[in-house]
Amino acid sequence: MHVHILGIGGTFMAGVALLARAAGHEVTGSDEGLYPPMSTQLAEAGIAVMDGYQPAHLEPAPDQVVVGNAMARGNPAIEYMLDAGLAYTSGPQWLADHVLADRWVLAVAGTHGKTTTASMLAHILLDQGAAPGWLIGGIAADLGASAAFGESRFFVVEADEYDTAFFDKRSKFVHYRPRTLILNNLEFDHADIFDDLAAIQRQFHHLLRTVPGAGRIVHNAADAALDTVIAQGCWTPRVGFNRPDGWHAEPVTADHGRLRIGRGDQFVGELAWTLKGAHNAANACAAIAAAEHAGIAPSAALAALATFSGVKRRLELRGTPGGIAVYDDFAHHPTAIRATLDGLAVGRERGRVIVAFEPRSNTMRAGVHQATLGASFDRADRVYAYDAGIDWDLRAAMAALDDRFQALGDIDALVAAIAAEARPGDIVVVMSNGGFGGIHDKLLATLA
Repeated sequence: MHVHILGIGGTFMAGVALLARAAGHEVTGSDEGLYPPMSTQLAEAGIAVMDGYQPAHLEPAPDQVVVGNAMARGNPAIEYMLDAGLAYTSGPQWLADHVLADRWVLAVAGTHGKTTTASMLAHILLDQGAAPGWLIGGIAADLGASAAFGESRFFVVEADEYDTAFFDKRSKFVHYRPRTLILNNLEFDHADIFDDLAAIQRQFHHLLRTVPGAGRIVHNAADAALDTVIAQGCWTPRVGFNRPDGWHAEPVTADHGRLRIGRGDQFVGELAWTLKGAHNAANACAAIAAAEHAGIAPSAALAALATFSGVKRRLELRGTPGGIAVYDDFAHHPTAIRATLDGLAVGRERGRVIVAFEPRSNTMRAGVHQATLGASFDRADRVYAYDAGIDWDLRAAMAALDDRFQALGDIDALVAAIAAEARPGDIVVVMSNGGFGGIHDKLLATLA
């Protein structure tokens, strides 16, 4: 079967492309403005990507068009697809029909930490010989790709609450029918899709309705917004984490690089690993609890996590030119920004933390986080923001940082300012959920 994917460069759709190829289908796709790591991953897989969304890309007609959720009416390829009567479906529905049927699905949902936690869980299962498949919105160093078909019934999926497609406005995750479900946390996000937190909670409750009574829900027991979702009705046994009466992690070192893992009053074991921060400690607890439901002993899960190397674009070290450590991080929400900077700051012996920040997400560009954005950078010594014509006053939102903050409307000027500021021993962390105009390579080259 010839499958053509519209929006193939997205983190989810690129994974669908890899799975379709692994299943033996001919795969092509269309997108524009691709950037690593997904562009690199598709190229390495030998999947042809056509630039833009031209109707000619759909000639001759593929057997099925898989439509990404970034596609909208008015797009030339979408209009041609509809006029020509081509067979089409959404990415989540294709995944459900062609990959997840008859699989033990382990889904990871929540506002923050989905990619890292799902990668941890897949890594544990792989390490223990469970031969899982996975589809994750990032590339873990230990997994090597964002998606794999797997050789067993286990399949790990990052369960995103974003809408499915222009013709299906349900959240993606309602298609997945998980047997094991992790609920990491819940905050208001995706302001272009949801009116308020209650609207997101409604979608999360739809997800809860799909988990069987023989399944398991692993939930952040310290999250009041998730409590509200569960209170609407839950028919599945639950296991809590992030509280002393459930799975929890006690830091042995201030940076959480070494942890004591417990379940209630029971000490389970210690974990020494490369990841930092309290948020990753909570992610580890969730992954251990979910893996146990799939038959992996907690002691074995701990041993596996000790070898976990992290995920690309999640505080990924890109280089150390001139003794300056340059990190790439996907943080684009005040909570995630604060968590990343806390992890960098606690217990560090290096110099200053300098941030290059792009307010790129739809929620950020809508100004939803204006009131809390400035405070999320408290741990940074200097913050340089790319002010690319957003409709609200970025400088006013960051006023609490005083002379620690500077907004620039040109990426090359931003790179030059950081290069003039940074000195050996400093940390430069780039925060964006997009390509940020290739700033990472520009910084590395300039600092070198």
